Amino acid sequence: MKILHSSDWHLGRSFNGISLEEDHEHILGQVLQAVQTHKPDVLIIAGDIYDRASPPEFALAQFRKFMSGIVPLNTAVVMIAGNHDSAERIGAMDLLPGRSRILIRGPLSREERPLILHDAHGPVAFSALPFAYEYAARECFSNVDIHCPQDVLAQQIHAARQQITPDMRWVITAHAFVAGGADTESEKALARIAGNLQTVSPSSFEGAHYVALGHLHRSQHAGAPHIRYSGSPLPFGFDEEGSEKSMTLVDLDAAGTATTQIIPFDIRRKVRVITGKFAEILDAAIPSEDFIKIVLTDEDRKIDPLKPIHAVYPNAGPLLYKKDQDFMATGLVDASGMESKDPKELVSDFLIMSRNEATTEAEAKLVDGFLAGHTVAREGA
Repeated sequence: MKILHSSDWHLGRSFNGISLEEDHEHILGQVLQAVQTHKPDVLIIAGDIYDRASPPEFALAQFRKFMSGIVPLNTAVVMIAGNHDSAERIGAMDLLPGRSRILIRGPLSREERPLILHDAHGPVAFSALPFAYEYAARECFSNVDIHCPQDVLAQQIHAARQQITPDMRWVITAHAFVAGGADTESEKALARIAGNLQTVSPSSFEGAHYVALGHLHRSQHAGAPHIRYSGSPLPFGFDEEGSEKSMTLVDLDAAGTATTQIIPFDIRRKVRVITGKFAEILDAAIPSEDFIKIVLTDEDRKIDPLKPIHAVYPNAGPLLYKKDQDFMATGLVDASGMESKDPKELVSDFLIMSRNEATTEAEAKLVDGFLAGHTVAREGA
């Protein structure tokens, strides 16, 4: 049984306020091409199809266009709602024609019935476990002892396992943070009850031959070689600079052993961090549409530095100063006790942080004059 595993498309998302519509169009074309080339029996989309519960019209149109290209290829589809999706919106797609080869799960189900497909070696059961928060799971399963994501997933897997017979190979699709996985700055927490751990144990998937995961944006194994995140097809944060984005092609043999192959995505616009002096960055700049974070090492602050940078890097931003990052990293910035500090001391601390120099005599007089006027105004009020 051949499976193409993808997840976390986040259709409708933007990067630093810039639409990713064309980037997603480029990616969806590659997923469709992979299905045509590798002819998988099943396409799995493991949650976060959209970036938010009410996606923009163009994102809905993108997905509809993609599915219209998939249906004629006779590839089965297994898809679940992620934490960014509307469970009801995703669940409504289950009304698509050809349901004998399509399993789309939005809201929770007490039964967790699988999609069962057959190859030359017998049946393969696909359980699709959509993401749900603790309160929704308590209501669905009538279990008040569900307190965290681990409890939610355990209840789902228990229900799904009741549908699996010994002659079946078993594939689980889930949207979760499996312990040991490496996250990025762009994922949202999966627990709504304050203080709860959001991770789940890899041992939760005992008995499954392959686990197709969504949520974490890095392509990686989690706890075991057969428990895998395909990762997001696009980078959504600067901490993903240099990381390869991919789909996972899985070959499940007669014994249920999963062999994986990485299919890299061609990214239209990458994420990069450029560090250096303002003049040096401009001198070395090669025009690019990439998303770029600029970190200036200059001691003095520039007036509107992004204007000339945008002439060569139109999607650059944010712009930071390394000395500010270094100062914040020292841990010396402590908001506690600021109320008791003398205002002149606070001004001096700020100037030392921003330019490595304390208040000059002329600046001190300006501060004194401002504070004197401010005190008179408050007393008059």
